[in-house]
Amino acid sequence: MKLKWTYLAFLAAITAFLAGCEPLLVLDPKGPQADTTASVIWISIITMSFIVITVLVMLVIILFKYRASKQDPDYEPPHIEGNKYVEGIIVTVPILIVAFLSVVSAMSIYTVESAPEGYEEDEPLVIYASSSNWKWHFSYPEQDIETVNYAYIPTDQNIELRLYSHSTISSFWVPQLAGQKYAMADMTNYLNVVAEEPGEYVGRNSNFNGEGFAENEFLVTAVPPNEFDSWVEDVHNTADPLTEETFEELIEPGHLGQQTYTGTHQEFNPAPEGENSPHDHGDGGGHGGHDH
Repeated sequence: MKLKWTYLAFLAAITAFLAGCEPLLVLDPKGPQADTTASVIWISIITMSFIVITVLVMLVIILFKYRASKQDPDYEPPHIEGNKYVEGIIVTVPILIVAFLSVVSAMSIYTVESAPEGYEEDEPLVIYASSSNWKWHFSYPEQDIETVNYAYIPTDQNIELRLYSHSTISSFWVPQLAGQKYAMADMTNYLNVVAEEPGEYVGRNSNFNGEGFAENEFLVTAVPPNEFDSWVEDVHNTADPLTEETFEELIEPGHLGQQTYTGTHQEFNPAPEGENSPHDHGDGGGHGGHDH
């Protein structure tokens, strides 16, 4: 009896805890890429729930129907041959489930790796997002601005993030805008992001890379395009220039607050070249149109 009440109290505590939690950010998308990811997660949850409920119902039926009875100790049940229909079902259904989830996953990967739907023809805003232990550096080559641990982006604009690392492997992840992607040394990965609603979106490094991992977070602020232009102008009027000496200090292991500079480290410490770009490099090495 005590064990029963302990179990019920545990379930009540878990229910109260979950009821007080904030909504899962990954299931509260604010952009087309994150919306695709959330849809796949819901499809997986619904599919797995159907499987679990079906198995539990069958378990209850089998336990009830074939439970032990007061038979004679010498009773021997009759020999029963296998049922080809049942065997066919228990083999075919799992294959169909795995095939269905595989197709959904493959299609979603292609979708999130491409420019977001509706933004394919737009010229993306390029931002280099590089990591160092344990902070994020955002370089805006077109705006000649660099920030640390925060990024400003315009809404309804395809943002092409070019990811790499100055140290260990990190994983760039803003759950409400896009899925995670690795930032590594000596290569550049690409991630498309669109914020369709203004707001502040929490991002973090989702790859454990040392003692400072837990605080390796950043903030992405999405604002209307006119406010983004005003922010750029304000930065050029107030921020200090980024020098090579300052940048060398910034990438030293440790934590920093949000910082803003004019100029970018791309001028003296450019991003590594890689073959993971979604663009056609061409003979001159420049970027052409999207290969989608």
